[in-house]
Amino acid sequence: MQSFKSRILYHVVKYQLAKLARLSLPLPEYRLAREAVATRMFKIPEGVKVQAENVGGRSGEWLRPTAPDNRGIVLYLHGGAYNGGSCITHRAIAAKLAKVSNTPAFNLEYRLAPEHPFPAALDDAVATYSALNTAQPGAPIAIAGDSAGAGLALAVAIKLRDEGMTRPAALALMSPWTDLALTNGTHASRAAVDPYFPSKERLTTAALHYAGEKELHHPLVSPHYADVHDLPPTLIHVGTLEALLDDSLMLAQRMNAQGSSATLKEFPGMWHVWQTLHGRMREADQSLEELGVFIRTQFAQ
Repeated sequence: MQSFKSRILYHVVKYQLAKLARLSLPLPEYRLAREAVATRMFKIPEGVKVQAENVGGRSGEWLRPTAPDNRGIVLYLHGGAYNGGSCITHRAIAAKLAKVSNTPAFNLEYRLAPEHPFPAALDDAVATYSALNTAQPGAPIAIAGDSAGAGLALAVAIKLRDEGMTRPAALALMSPWTDLALTNGTHASRAAVDPYFPSKERLTTAALHYAGEKELHHPLVSPHYADVHDLPPTLIHVGTLEALLDDSLMLAQRMNAQGSSATLKEFPGMWHVWQTLHGRMREADQSLEELGVFIRTQFAQ
């Protein structure tokens, strides 16, 4: 049963995001506003150390639990519709995942559109993964992400597969955005209840920013249109009040039909990337704990 606290927080989130949208801030100011909100609202859990570092020539930060108990690594790719988000906005959720999996996580500051359209973010993520793999040969690497970052994680796994590179041990995906052409039914049918995407306008603009000169149906821009065979074990968490719900449902169906192993869990009454509210409501803590257990389990295989 959905918690009473999450019902209250849903309306708080919806109100605050609508208030921010009414400001119609230019993109640079919008990015700064989201970072300010994240700094004020989302705290790093105790027992996780933050250390800025370049990996493979790409900037980011390590989020290191006090006493990690496995050799694995988590590469975390933040959300933000490819034209927003940063290490700052997603530091707390990535740190929480590092803590619950008891695994060091590298929170990548990949380049953003429209200044750096596709394939800049993908190139950054693949280069970082390759550098991590080279620096710690034999260490299992899980790729985790939320929203656009989860779609990017999937694109990374597809590119690694196609280029014959060492595949990740696991994909841990929160509300992945996989169809930038916005053809799935819930992009419209869930809009009225989605606090983040009450219309297609923001997603449409962000998709065009990211794709640049590429078609929105390009399989590495929109993994919804990619072959998804021979991919790592994948756990997908999504809420039932998300415009991107179908992206998750159809991804899991297609992966399993093509021989990959994907487990999908729908959380009733949850909205887009509700996991940011860990420590404030049961459903956020539950999701991150389950994702952490999944990562640890795949590392032990």
